[in-house]
Amino acid sequence: MKGTIRKAGKLLGLCAVLCTAGSSMAAPPNSQQVFFVGNNWDGTVTVIRSSGNYGKIGVINMVPDRKERLKEIYLNPVKLVAYSYIRNTAGEGNDQLVDDMYSTPDGKSVVASRPSYADVVSIDIATGKINWRTPVEGFRADHMAVSPDGQQVAVSASSGNVVHVLDINTGKELGRFATGDKPHENIYFAGGSKILNSAIGNVETAMDAQWQDFTKGKRYLTIADAKSYKILKNIDFRPALDAFGRKDLSDSVRPMVLSKDESKIYAQVSFFNGLIEYDLNQDKILRIGQLPGSSSIPSDRTKWVNDSRHHGLSISADGEKLCVAGTMDDYATIVNRSTLAAGKLISAGKPYWATRSPDGKSCVISESANDVVTVISFETGEKQFSVPVGNHPQRVRIGFAPAGWSTD
Repeated sequence: MKGTIRKAGKLLGLCAVLCTAGSSMAAPPNSQQVFFVGNNWDGTVTVIRSSGNYGKIGVINMVPDRKERLKEIYLNPVKLVAYSYIRNTAGEGNDQLVDDMYSTPDGKSVVASRPSYADVVSIDIATGKINWRTPVEGFRADHMAVSPDGQQVAVSASSGNVVHVLDINTGKELGRFATGDKPHENIYFAGGSKILNSAIGNVETAMDAQWQDFTKGKRYLTIADAKSYKILKNIDFRPALDAFGRKDLSDSVRPMVLSKDESKIYAQVSFFNGLIEYDLNQDKILRIGQLPGSSSIPSDRTKWVNDSRHHGLSISADGEKLCVAGTMDDYATIVNRSTLAAGKLISAGKPYWATRSPDGKSCVISESANDVVTVISFETGEKQFSVPVGNHPQRVRIGFAPAGWSTD
């Protein structure tokens, strides 16, 4: 799975659109392109086809060492407190066992972050055995990103306030860089030479009223060099939001995508049913688009899922449409980038993530309440079909599995 995007200039914009999805990578020998769906509460990855009817191919157990990890946790009072806290806050009463995942360059293994175990693990797809396991700083592993050449994986250590960059083949740490409080989303960009991270702050606390916003911690974007791991720039949305006249909005950036030319960020922020357009060259907010809300949303914001209102965002291949997961509002929609206006609202059960299909024509939404992934057309905004997966699907990533492999 060698990276095919290596040139600068014209191809940088293409990388911004494709690299995070993994569809820019050439298929390794004897492999099949698939979607990996991380079932966070199950501790499994459902593997489905990346085209056609998206039929199920198989299931990978991502916690074959569960007994060993639990023994380790229960024998360590500090780890037990952290484990229980994660379960009762971010996990909504469940273990968080698969947050994010990518395939290795040879298409033989899947690498995943496991929040409750504070580690990253590589599992051989054919045998189900662990290739390597790397603990992260602190007590929780979160979102990841894979480099355009498929050789590195960047993982957020959400309680350690660092991003680890690991060799995807061995799990060896290549470097790390500091972030704000609770690092979350990661994106490789500029041809893979830079990593963009967002720190979301303390989203698990009950101090969710607007006047308590100062308790959430340091929330900003960090841009780091992908080779030296030196911090190139920090971006704080707070001054930009205030200058735009939106002091009411949180500066906690959740899922985000880059425009095709990498000049703009489209971001979701805590508690907000909408999108923010931020210009990286001018360091300012250009537009804010409010999207439809649901009358069934609890007025008590402490009942919202980890401060989310909308959590899941992808962009079409031409960069003209955005696919939005309206998590608390129970819908998905295709948004016109030129107007930031929503299209048809597609009913969905707590949609948690949005990923573009390899052909660029569809958006794949994970419905964490309904245990399905739903495919929506970028062109028409219409739902095409849903596919059953495991318990509480969250991240959906394009990758590769061995040709002919199946557990069904």
